[in-house]
Amino acid sequence: MTGRDESALLAMAAMDPATASARARELLDAGGGVLALRVAGLAAKELGRLDEGIACLERALRLAEGYAAAQVRMNLVGLLTARGDVTQALAQADEARPVLRGRDADRLAANQACALARAGRLDEAHAVAEAALPRLREGHDPAALNGLLTNLGLACAFRGDYDGAEEALAEAVAVGEAAGLRHQTAMSKGNLAFAVSRRGDAPRALRLFAEAEPGLTGERLAQCRFDQAETLIMAGLPDEARPVLTAALDAAMANGYGCDVADGFLLLAHAELADGNPEDATAAAEHARTMFAEQERTGWMLLAEHALLRARWASGERSPVLLRSAAATAERLEGGGWADAADEARIVAARVALELGRPAGHLLSSVGRSRGRASSQIAAWHALALERAARHDHEGAVAAVDAGLRVTEEHAEVLGALDLRARAAGFAAELAGLGLGLARSAEELLAVEERRRAIARPVRVRPPADPERAAALAALRALSTDHTADTARGGGPSVLAPDMVALEARIRSRTRRRPSGAAPPRTADAAEIAAALGGRVLVELVEAGGELHAVTVADGPPHRHLLGPCDGVGRETGLLRFAARRLAERDDPQALATLTGAAERLDRLVLGPLSPVLGDRELVVAPTGALHGLPWAALPSLVGRPFTVVPSARAWLQAQAAAPPAGHTVLVAGPDLHHAEREVAALQRLHPQARVLMGAQARAETVRDALDGACLAHIAAHGEFREGNALFSRLRLADGPLMVHDLDELAAPPHLVVLSACDIGRAGEGDAVLGMAGALLALGTATVIASVAPVRDEATPEFMAAFHAAVASGRRPSEALAALPRTPATTGFLAMGAG
Repeated sequence: MTGRDESALLAMAAMDPATASARARELLDAGGGVLALRVAGLAAKELGRLDEGIACLERALRLAEGYAAAQVRMNLVGLLTARGDVTQALAQADEARPVLRGRDADRLAANQACALARAGRLDEAHAVAEAALPRLREGHDPAALNGLLTNLGLACAFRGDYDGAEEALAEAVAVGEAAGLRHQTAMSKGNLAFAVSRRGDAPRALRLFAEAEPGLTGERLAQCRFDQAETLIMAGLPDEARPVLTAALDAAMANGYGCDVADGFLLLAHAELADGNPEDATAAAEHARTMFAEQERTGWMLLAEHALLRARWASGERSPVLLRSAAATAERLEGGGWADAADEARIVAARVALELGRPAGHLLSSVGRSRGRASSQIAAWHALALERAARHDHEGAVAAVDAGLRVTEEHAEVLGALDLRARAAGFAAELAGLGLGLARSAEELLAVEERRRAIARPVRVRPPADPERAAALAALRALSTDHTADTARGGGPSVLAPDMVALEARIRSRTRRRPSGAAPPRTADAAEIAAALGGRVLVELVEAGGELHAVTVADGPPHRHLLGPCDGVGRETGLLRFAARRLAERDDPQALATLTGAAERLDRLVLGPLSPVLGDRELVVAPTGALHGLPWAALPSLVGRPFTVVPSARAWLQAQAAAPPAGHTVLVAGPDLHHAEREVAALQRLHPQARVLMGAQARAETVRDALDGACLAHIAAHGEFREGNALFSRLRLADGPLMVHDLDELAAPPHLVVLSACDIGRAGEGDAVLGMAGALLALGTATVIASVAPVRDEATPEFMAAFHAAVASGRRPSEALAALPRTPATTGFLAMGAG
């Protein structure tokens, strides 16, 4: 076999490990020696058979001598590192280095850089890779160049140099693609996704992971899934990260990838922290630290200590011992090259110092507030704001809050999926809460609250078509009929079948990969709001420090009102909703008394103190927290008064600006709703030119397409709000559900949408207002009429006929609703948006 043939066979182990493994076995059967064993060992590693691969190389080392032995040692460095024998891997590199020359020396440098990074010796890893890079760029070994660039990129990412990481990894992908190195290119692309994720661009990272994964096997596939799990954790989705992470951990343990197992337990600790489980996080971090110690990966032991530190803070510890531990850990992390983790440890130290009444400025002076992960930058600005507030530097504290919110806004701008934006807003919840507490005037309070809400609600740009996502939605629809039937009318939901769970996960994944394309959030100032209100009054409710406040805007400057503790309002809202649910099922005098009493108490708590400002004027109400689900029409002060409920003042202004198209009318009747066809038939007399979809015609995609460009759409169907998964809330149609996710396909959503269904006006994710009505408003619908509570089917046809007759006579939707007599059967219907 010529030297060129040998090189081609070795390269095949990276390009096509399955074929290389088969060829090596043929050579071994024919009496092949060291080369065949090297190829077999490298291919086995890529195929997930690490122990087999190491055994092949150890056998080759026993047979080899001189330069050939050094080549075997070069290969062993990578496999021993993967197993967690980092010290032995570096020892093999030390023995091989004086012997190897040329391309082999550069290949060794690539493997050694990987081993040094896995040992936590980041500066050394970076230096080794940088030294070898010029020679490899001038040579003709794309596989070695790709590997070196990949390891250099990872070392940069671990050090917090994301620009350098992305540059090196993008070059690695380009080199691999040009040389046809499919397997190595996929590996580089997965690592590029890791670096991009660390920068906070989750959609791009998820797209890159999806492109990389089909080309990966064995250890590389497990590593890619660990990195995907980290991306989900950083996006605020630890529940979704956990199954990905545990599956990758199981694979790594089964195949002997000791390094990856230890890294996986460290990642599990961060997942538990993100999910609010400091005790479980401590157990996982302790396990990771033990494994790192056994593997002599002292640099990574520092990261386990960092996780343990965060767990102590999350568990409520605020002791001088924790302060000293955090400060010392930060110094060690800085010395080890872990810049981001060092900053996070200093933030913990500063927060503890402030809790203890001690100075904290010196701890924050070296924290980078313009580098690293968005969540870390936000935490740094929050800590600085607290430190300045503790020194009574009000102006400085407000400036720090402003800077932290700006980081959050910039982070959210890249996120297209509504649920990702909602979680991004959650990263700044404490910071925004501090900003609300620092607000000294009604105008300042309104500005901070509007800014907080705007982060979670993009100015909508239609996403590009995604046939795979559309196919997954269609498949889910086909499987969902039985489940929807179980949950309709408030029945007990059946457990989702595994194939339905998998389809929902696929839809979420495809949705989250979309680039945002949204305009940067723009908040409305009080003067702009007042000018648009006319004779109305804005009531924006704000939770700050456990107290409920209201900001009212009418003719002049805004006013601030302290309403009282939030707990009481939340309790009464829960009582009212419970009573409304009972009354939707049957007449119940006790439930009616409960509803009436709770409504009167809420009226006194929330609207009573505002009565001098409100008078008898029309209201624009921006609720907060549990009040988004309140049947507001039940409150005595709102009986007969036009009002509309909105996610924010900015959202109301956008809805007001939506011009009604000269579009068509759509009337839809869903299945198994006894009065739906009668309801739609009555409305058809008001709208004789309407497009009517009933029976088998009322299919989900047909209805969705009919909604596009409509002026008015009315859908009478069973509705289901999905608690904890609001974007899968649905309306039941002939062939299955029309889901919130389906609405993304609308180019021009209807101007006015009436949803005659139970609960479909409800929303999740707090003030992000995720749900059917909230999504329609975010897409550009001006007004949605929907119920936030169950309704009685038999009461809705007459109610809806009267509502539409009033709108047809020229009344605005909020005026039409206000003119109708309400009973407990219809009290949940609200006007949302422009009104």
